[in-house]
Amino acid sequence: MSFTDWKIDRIENILPEEFYKLIDKNKNHIGQTFPVTLANSDSLEKTQDFISVSLDKEKNNEGYYFYARDIKTNNLIGYLCIKSIDLRISKCELGYFIDEDFQGKGITSKMVSDALEFCFNELMMNKVFICTSEINLASQRIALKHNFKQEGILRDEFRNGNGELQNTVYFGLLKSEYKLQ
Repeated sequence: MSFTDWKIDRIENILPEEFYKLIDKNKNHIGQTFPVTLANSDSLEKTQDFISVSLDKEKNNEGYYFYARDIKTNNLIGYLCIKSIDLRISKCELGYFIDEDFQGKGITSKMVSDALEFCFNELMMNKVFICTSEINLASQRIALKHNFKQEGILRDEFRNGNGELQNTVYFGLLKSEYKLQ
């Protein structure tokens, strides 16, 4: 899959049914690392509420939502959110996943690149961070590929899909470091 086989779409164009389909298809794939999104989208009714709340958050500049869409099938194949926005110190967090069938094709990396440009140049953030479970090595590789620095390990910071506490690896990227890329 090349960069011309998919596109980034915004939340106002997303139907709850298609996001539910993406979540349902990938529930085993993301169950350990995206338990909140999974719990909020485990039925069509909950997914409708999740999309509605996300739309409100975007309207209130409390979160931003981007989706990867396969151009050939029009199916959603990935999700990226900008969350935990703290305007007081100009920082925000990225959370993302890609459909298991589309891993390793550069889609997540391109979505993160575009999100970083948005965060630093449109939202005027000073810092973007990624918190990932210690077991999510793919997410850690994405962070390192984009020059994030590992700032620490937060012990028992994350409750996974099985309800177990896990350590979280915290990565940060400052705008001054982003400009050097």
